[in-house]
Amino acid sequence: MALIKEIRGFTPKIGKDCYLAENATIVGDVEIGDGCSIWFNAVLRGDVNSIRIGNNVNIQDGAVLHTLYQKSVVEIGDYVSVGHNVTIHGAKINDYALIGMGATVLDDAVVGEGAIVAANALVLSKTVIPPNTIWAGVPAKYVKDVNPAQAKEINMKIAHNYAMYASWYK
Repeated sequence: MALIKEIRGFTPKIGKDCYLAENATIVGDVEIGDGCSIWFNAVLRGDVNSIRIGNNVNIQDGAVLHTLYQKSVVEIGDYVSVGHNVTIHGAKINDYALIGMGATVLDDAVVGEGAIVAANALVLSKTVIPPNTIWAGVPAKYVKDVNPAQAKEINMKIAHNYAMYASWYK
């Protein structure tokens, strides 16, 4: 069973049909939508501010979501994939976005719908990534546009795959 911990009067809220790995940690002011999967060693620390996760989101192994006290929140839309060992700190990730393995997205950054943040990219604070674009590097920079239909299809496929993987553990 995942560690689900109340803090400062906030108890995490978990949607229907979610998979939480046994060693995932979910603390405080965290709300997770339906059909999500939170994988091994992922940490969602809503101790200092809120974390809101939409439906059909996968937070993969080793990812860390956190915020700044009274300053930033984490907002994740629907059908988002957060790759292995990603750090999201007080940022907004819109629907159908993909955050590649090892990437870091810092406070007040916004990742647009269908956008892709490449593996190991560093998205600096207050960066706004437009919808349906690919960004890579340290710091992350624009690489190219992505066909919106293709981006949505690819990211939905990944999200659906993670729902299938989660079903193996239930």
